[in-house]
Amino acid sequence: MSEHDVKTVAVLGAGTMGSGIAVVMVRAGHPTLLYDISESGLERGLATVRGFFETSVRKGKMSQEDADAANGRLRGTTDVADLAPSDVVVEAVFEDLALKKDLFGRLDDVVSDRTLFHTNTSTLSVTGIASGSRDPGRVVGTHYCNPAPLMSLVEVADGRHTASWAHDATLSFLQGLGKTSVITKDRPGFIVNRFLIPWENRCIDALESGLGTRDGIDAAVKSRLGHPMGPFQLLDIVGMDIHQQVATRLYEQLREPRFFPPPMVERMVAAGDLGRKTGRGFYEYDDTRLFGS
Repeated sequence: MSEHDVKTVAVLGAGTMGSGIAVVMVRAGHPTLLYDISESGLERGLATVRGFFETSVRKGKMSQEDADAANGRLRGTTDVADLAPSDVVVEAVFEDLALKKDLFGRLDDVVSDRTLFHTNTSTLSVTGIASGSRDPGRVVGTHYCNPAPLMSLVEVADGRHTASWAHDATLSFLQGLGKTSVITKDRPGFIVNRFLIPWENRCIDALESGLGTRDGIDAAVKSRLGHPMGPFQLLDIVGMDIHQQVATRLYEQLREPRFFPPPMVERMVAAGDLGRKTGRGFYEYDDTRLFGS
């Protein structure tokens, strides 16, 4: 990466997705500012990133020197004003339209006029989110697949007023990250979640109805379909609260029953069995941090 290609990146939201995206950015050589509204959330996010690199070193996937360098490129903040140097902003907060619009509106007064605004939404309108900025032309949808450090795919969706310069700059930036970009339309779920959410719902139904066991379904999907992980392993990484939120929003917009989360999802969320981040979901975990590369 040349000096010209090094961009300062701000990642908004230090949850599972935001932390994973921050890993991607620092690993690619970008100075990265991880922002969260709360100190506790920020500290969890920073610990998640550090834990990812610790695990990578322990597994022999990364040298300690490279891990230290990556961690050195990361800084956390709860102050939007600290994001002023950002060349690219990646918004990865909760799927709340008002919150996303407000953040982009506030950033208009903080960052450069040529700063790219990326939203990681997969259920809300990119056009709607972009309306929060005075310059919707700079806003592009970039949906990183979870877990972001391990999945190469990023879905790219322009809003109604996305400018050609922002679209082209986004594709160039993602290429520099080593990601595979797929162009899609600004529609609920884009490509991946249109397929994935109903499929995950049916896997949960199959488990609840006794069609197969947790381990049996995961093994069948990995062995026969060639997936790198089973549906319940993936859901534990994503988080059952996130699955419930995404599935419900897609159902509300598309009104197709296949998107509505099964009853087991509500029970697991109510019990706090959200997956890896809480230590228990479909599986139990001693280590709640992201696994390494």
